[in-house]
Amino acid sequence: MIIWFIEDMVCSIQLLSLMGGHINSLRYLYELDVHLDRFLRSASKAKISSPFPRSTLRTILIQLAAASQCRKGTLRYWLSAGPGDFLLTPAGCPTPAFYAVVIKEDFSQCRDGVKVITSNIPMKSPLFATMKNVNYLPNVLAKMEAEEKGAFASIWVDEEGYVAEGPNVNVAFISNDKELILPFFDNILSGCTALRLLELAPKLVEQGQLRGVKTANLTVDEAKAAAEMMYVGSTLPILPIIMWDGKPIGDGKVGAVTMALSDLLWNDMVAGPETVRLPVPY
Repeated sequence: MIIWFIEDMVCSIQLLSLMGGHINSLRYLYELDVHLDRFLRSASKAKISSPFPRSTLRTILIQLAAASQCRKGTLRYWLSAGPGDFLLTPAGCPTPAFYAVVIKEDFSQCRDGVKVITSNIPMKSPLFATMKNVNYLPNVLAKMEAEEKGAFASIWVDEEGYVAEGPNVNVAFISNDKELILPFFDNILSGCTALRLLELAPKLVEQGQLRGVKTANLTVDEAKAAAEMMYVGSTLPILPIIMWDGKPIGDGKVGAVTMALSDLLWNDMVAGPETVRLPVPY
């Protein structure tokens, strides 16, 4: 069998049971549709066809979540070229295969800051970095490199010297003049949670906590001079970063704006609009 897994949803769809701090009778799949759309875009780029239309894939995932009886966890799914001859191309694989699993996980809002390093592991080329797939060896090595140096994870810098992303996560910054800045998505994965953050963050502009929201190129020196820094990923959804390469970010403490953004995303996960939360019919 030749397996070409396209999208690992470990950092994506949450089965959430919290509502305003209390257990709610309904549970939801968070951002199912945006993840499924990216999944199919990536499959197309990898030249792997789906064995089912999008509507059927969506139904399978909803029914799986319901059948699992899981109230809090993650839904992961993959697409492969299917059973075949173990060779490089899918010519010997007559039928593609779709796999999905629900994993019970207990996760909560991240409030403690972590340390990161600049990775020496080469990052993926734009073609593969912008395509959701499980070619995770660079991510694995970058994460292990960081752990060996006493850090949580790492930051990739592209060939032009601009900050890119972390292993399986996006990265974001609060500038000293209160702007939320995320690196351009041209050469990195456009994370669903990062995109949602960009949609929600203007609420903090309205409240006066932020001056602006944008994507931009940031050099390492510019990024390290930021007031606050964070990882952005679905099961986090925000993880504060307080130290980079042994030097503090800002005052070396978890920033107030970082936590305000975290609150925005967390509240969106547990009480957001029906456009991002799909009830699970247990």
